[in-house]
Amino acid sequence: MKELMAKLVSISGDFDGWMYSTVLFWALIIVGLFFSVRTKFVQIRLLPEGIRVLTEKSHEGGMSSFQALMIATASRVGTGNIAGVATAVVAGGPGAVVWMWIMAIVGGASAFIESTLAQIYKRPDGKMFKGGPAYYIERALGSRKLGVLFSVLLILTFAFGFNCLQSYNIASSLEHYVGEDGYVTAAIIAGVVLAAIAGFLFFGGAHKISIVSSVLVPIMALIYIVMGLVITFMHISELPAILGEAFSQAFDFKAISGGFAGSCVVWGVKRGLFSNEAGMGSAPNAAASADVSHPVKQGLVQVVSVFIDTLIICTTTVFIVLCTDRYTVGGDLNGIPLVQESVSSAFGEAGVAIITVSIALFAFTSLIGNYFYAEANIKFSSKNEKLMNGFRVVAAFMIFVGANLNLELAWNMADIFMGFMAFVNIAAMFILGGIAIRAMDDYIAQRKEGENPVFKASNIGLDNTDVWK
Repeated sequence: MKELMAKLVSISGDFDGWMYSTVLFWALIIVGLFFSVRTKFVQIRLLPEGIRVLTEKSHEGGMSSFQALMIATASRVGTGNIAGVATAVVAGGPGAVVWMWIMAIVGGASAFIESTLAQIYKRPDGKMFKGGPAYYIERALGSRKLGVLFSVLLILTFAFGFNCLQSYNIASSLEHYVGEDGYVTAAIIAGVVLAAIAGFLFFGGAHKISIVSSVLVPIMALIYIVMGLVITFMHISELPAILGEAFSQAFDFKAISGGFAGSCVVWGVKRGLFSNEAGMGSAPNAAASADVSHPVKQGLVQVVSVFIDTLIICTTTVFIVLCTDRYTVGGDLNGIPLVQESVSSAFGEAGVAIITVSIALFAFTSLIGNYFYAEANIKFSSKNEKLMNGFRVVAAFMIFVGANLNLELAWNMADIFMGFMAFVNIAAMFILGGIAIRAMDDYIAQRKEGENPVFKASNIGLDNTDVWK
């Protein structure tokens, strides 16, 4: 049985690596560049407008743009922003960060399109709203079966695979303090506590999750960013040389062409794309929940979320690693241990404690953000309240299981499911993207008239929406 499991882990890992490094890698780049050109780089042109929209309030009982942003950011910003970025620097060199920044900007266009579509085709859910790719696939493409397929892939990916991984990361971070002997007991306690808190929030529904996310996400981001800024300022005199080396490596195409597969380009692009999830179809499930007067508002807000994830949080990790110079390109020390070592060199044991708290907050907010996505897709597939409650119990239980077991096969399968989910969403975006662009033009025209844009589906030739009639 162990041999079979090891073989399945190996096969799934190889397939996962092939799919993300070849097919999905290029698909996400192409869709990002395509919509960057078609929208005339809306992610840059209207970024100040997206920031302004964050200050707008929702109707009473609805979810504000800021709350929806925090849910999307909660899911996007996870332990990958620490471990994955550190690994990219070690594997690809300092130049990886430059390509990570470039792909965040390119991916912003994909985030705008998918989130605007999610808003256009959202549906009422009591005083709240629900939506996402499954909803616009069914309504705009007329394919209920493809929508259900997307929703099932998302539920398996986020509620089970990724939530198990995040709870495991929280439990694993405790080993530094309890040692190997006390780890099993600590993991059980951590699993019980995490499952109980998460279950309470799951049964509280979208409104409770939005409130908790809007409080926890800014706190976790601030703690981590302040620590990164302190380390950066401690090495401020070295910063020009560090950035100079990063940019020179990023555009040293002669060296890159000699080993493209492991180059800073590949590692930076992969980390930029897969960290912020732009184009993969996950964040639109949060974007649809916002109560706004025009779909484009939340499309722009999701661009802000992409930039927070990659240009701010991931960059914080990069500066922590580069400024403290504890890394070796191609070396064995990477991931969370490298970040812990880097922070420890500046703050001692207190720094390790800060990283532990950061990991716990990043992972926990991902738990509730991931669940929020899954709940929207359970509601798409079925209106049975008993099924919904049963799912909440199972989702909470899987958090306990994840904290206590290394579910490498499940994590590999979640990656694979997410890849297929992304392919479905990318195809839908190419077909439906023109609708989001017409909505963008309508928004810009109203802003030029000095109005607060209000969307009517008929203004862009639509008659198949639930909310905007």
